[in-house]
This record gives sequence, C-alpha cells and structure tokens, in this order.
Amino acid sequence: MAEFVFRKGTELITYTNWEDVPTDLDFDHVIKFIPDIPSAPHTEEEHKELEQWHDRFKTLMEKERVRSREKKWLLV
Repeated sequence: MAEFVFRKGTELITYTNWEDVPTDLDFDHVIKFIPDIPSAPHTEEEHKELEQWHDRFKTLMEKERVRSREKKWLLV
C-alpha cells in the first residue's frame, strides 16, 4: 500500500493515495514517500508512471528546501 507522510509542526499528515495529496499542501518535511510500485517486468505505461514518481518526489523535496530556507530567515 502506498504511504505519503508529511510533518507540519508536530502534526503528521498521512495519505495512502497520491491523488488525495493536495497540490497546495502546507508541510515542513516529507517523512515518507512510498508509492505503489508494480511488480516487474514493467510495461511501457508502467515505466512512464515510475518516471513520474521520481519527478513528484523531487518537487516535494524542492518545496521542503524552500520552506526550510524561509523559516531560517524568519528566525534571524
């Protein structure tokens, strides 16, 4: 089962379906990013889906980095 866990302050926010994760989700950290990966061998369509997971993870990590930098500036 897929699991996507985010932390906002002291709260953990969990989703088991990627489509349920809001595009404007406000979070501090990505705690878990475990998509459903189909068993090998993969079809061409499954390969395209697998490539999307990498891009989705990179996008979340960039949002996390930006928010982390913003918080550091607020503390100065």
